[in-house]
Amino acid sequence: MHFVGVDLAWGERKPTGLAVLDDAGHLLHVSAADGDDEIAEALAPYVEGDCVVAIDAPLIVVNETGNRPAEAALNKDFARYDAGAHPSNTKKPEFADRPRGARIAARLGLDMNPRSGRSRRAIEVYPHPATVALFRLGRTLKYKNKPGRDLEDLRAELLVFVGLLEGLAAADPPLLVEGDPEGARAWRALASAVASAQRKSELRVVEDQVDAVLCAYIGMFATRRPEATTTYGDFETGYIVTPTLPDDLTPTPRGKAGADGPRDITAAVTAYAELQPELRLATEQYVDLVLSILDDAGINYLTVTGRAKSVASFAAKAARTEADGSPAYADPLVDITDQIGLRVITYVQSDVQAVVDLLGDQMVVHDDRDMGRETASLGRFGYASRHLLVGLDPDRDAQPAYERLRGRIAQVQIRTVLQHAWAEFEHDIRYKGTIPEEHVPDFDRRFTLAAGLLELADQEFSTIRDRLRGGTTDPAEEDEGEDDDPRISPRELAAFLAGQYADAGWSRTDHYEWIAGLVLELGITSIAELGDVLRPIDAAMLVERMDYRYPPGAVRRLDDALLWTYGDTYVDLRGNAHRAAALRARLAKMRAG
Repeated sequence: MHFVGVDLAWGERKPTGLAVLDDAGHLLHVSAADGDDEIAEALAPYVEGDCVVAIDAPLIVVNETGNRPAEAALNKDFARYDAGAHPSNTKKPEFADRPRGARIAARLGLDMNPRSGRSRRAIEVYPHPATVALFRLGRTLKYKNKPGRDLEDLRAELLVFVGLLEGLAAADPPLLVEGDPEGARAWRALASAVASAQRKSELRVVEDQVDAVLCAYIGMFATRRPEATTTYGDFETGYIVTPTLPDDLTPTPRGKAGADGPRDITAAVTAYAELQPELRLATEQYVDLVLSILDDAGINYLTVTGRAKSVASFAAKAARTEADGSPAYADPLVDITDQIGLRVITYVQSDVQAVVDLLGDQMVVHDDRDMGRETASLGRFGYASRHLLVGLDPDRDAQPAYERLRGRIAQVQIRTVLQHAWAEFEHDIRYKGTIPEEHVPDFDRRFTLAAGLLELADQEFSTIRDRLRGGTTDPAEEDEGEDDDPRISPRELAAFLAGQYADAGWSRTDHYEWIAGLVLELGITSIAELGDVLRPIDAAMLVERMDYRYPPGAVRRLDDALLWTYGDTYVDLRGNAHRAAALRARLAKMRAG
């Protein structure tokens, strides 16, 4: 079954927004059409079979003057939210004959009776009251162009609307704008067009299509949740279908915002939209900083990625409310803490703690949540990840190079590759797919079972690595064939360091290659020579002087040993030119002990 939304223009010369959802709520199609022929052609593939076409335009108008009974009844409930309907009557030229909406419905062969049980039908809907009911708005979003509203005001309100629609992925029924590839591309293009629009007319084209997506969702909502849907009016005199106004919702007092009244979400979204380009640059610098911290410590990891929260996502989060209708975020620009988000993926669980300890040593940690422990405390298996809120340490905060990050916090999610796979798959199934209600308990059980098995696998991988640390193959016994590279091979070096520093964690493969190059610069070309260099070093004393607050990787341990032995000569190696200042600071720490 398809649910089709039509934001019908008042005249055929203006664009009409079109949108189509499939039976599961995936957005399949969104576009603009200029005339009835183009509308019919665009919708033909989706209305051949079972369908509900929700049209934002009067379908039935029989009264000569004033409001239709449906409009009068709807206005009684919604006018105080600025969501009242304009009067429709046959004195108006557009309704003197058959309304355009009715002509479109007839052309598509659709039944217009809202009480009809037929498989192909059209209904009249109205987006404004639907937004109030679905999103618990104190007043409608002001994204329609009217006198006194400038481009930035309209853009901010439309971005809030886009974000709220994306938030319906978790609703009942869900609206899934990212599920279908074609629909997802079209939706992302719309969101991008809002952010980049230079004229109000450009926003208008997007606005029609976004309204159409909501119309399609209203059609699906009315079909799936008739008990939460109100039909104002009737088939004889005209009707409007909309989600039912919540009993406990109250209008926003005019002119009030902030702590003493409902929030001005628009102002927050406008400010965030202006800030977001700078946040993208800050995110890139935070990623570089975390990478440098991990690499310097020789911590093993798979990936470090980052993203600045999109404006639409920020808008959706800013508009969230608690069960009692109170704001979830009193000050969105301050209270929404994942505007900069980073993700560190490790191989095994012990590396997660190593990253946490390292970031705690090198940065300021404002908050630390162990989501796996919280899940386990409830006696369940499930989502497991470490969530940190971090900022610059005082030393970096004083440096001009980090000016862009000064005063900004970042959320860092740290989890193993298996935990990440579970989280991504679970999210895709629950929020980008659809689980029939009758199958939810079984799927919950299977997700829980998978989480338990992956936790066991994580433990086994940790055990395997610990066993390998304790007894590795003697590199001298391995014949790797002739090799023109004079460096000690990374494989040989890894095996040697596993024995030399049995309590150290593994390092990344490329780190072994990098340190092998430095070893060659020192004139060391064999494991035997390297062993001779390291043998006189008091490793325990060096560890004490370095006062590691995290488990350093094997490469970091070797790096420090070479720095201790060769001093300034090691600092001045060509391969260390990019980190000479950091090495001199580390050398001073060693010697000060």
